[in-house]
Amino acid sequence: MADKTATPPKAPHPLRGGLIAGLAVALVLGAIALDTTVVRIGSDGDLRLLAFDPDAYGVEHFPRIRDRVLERAPNAPLLAQDLASDKDTAVATWGTPAGIGPVMPVQLTGVVGDGRSGIFDVKVDGVPDDIRIRVQTGPAINGTELRDLPGDIEFGDFKNQIEYQDAGSGINRAMAAEALNGLDRDTLSGRTVTVAGVFKLINPKSWLVTPVQLEVQ
Repeated sequence: MADKTATPPKAPHPLRGGLIAGLAVALVLGAIALDTTVVRIGSDGDLRLLAFDPDAYGVEHFPRIRDRVLERAPNAPLLAQDLASDKDTAVATWGTPAGIGPVMPVQLTGVVGDGRSGIFDVKVDGVPDDIRIRVQTGPAINGTELRDLPGDIEFGDFKNQIEYQDAGSGINRAMAAEALNGLDRDTLSGRTVTVAGVFKLINPKSWLVTPVQLEVQ
């Protein structure tokens, strides 16, 4: 019986292999292309425009915060009286619950006393002497009282704690740009000011007011 010699398998044609590889690459690139959105720089889809802008947020929200204070804030002697007679009722009537203490709106007219780091004592007629009222005038405005006053700006509205904190800072800067622009702090002591603002009620005998409006007479 004659020996049968096995025929070796044919090697793939180089051209055919290249076509298969090219087709595979084309399929992958096509899949990537279908899953990719081309974004023009500066367009509405530009991801840079989706980043949180605290200053834009402050400019948007400060006007309604200011208007709420101006519409609802009691004058300082009335608020002091209400807090002394029934704190809980006063808070329910005027304030907004916020963390360790409610935020209270107030309007006052008084004589500016000593100041330090932009924070000035203000003596208000009709307010008991044991209540110390101070007003912060900047340049740096601290605290989140303006952010917290409406009661509808919540942590869950933001990506994280940093954005939530930055929102408060943006509102503070928007307020300062409107209400404190051009204020001469060096000549405030001894002058009469009319202020509308808010403070966090932690110590009923110490009010640190963040203004939304400040007029020097």
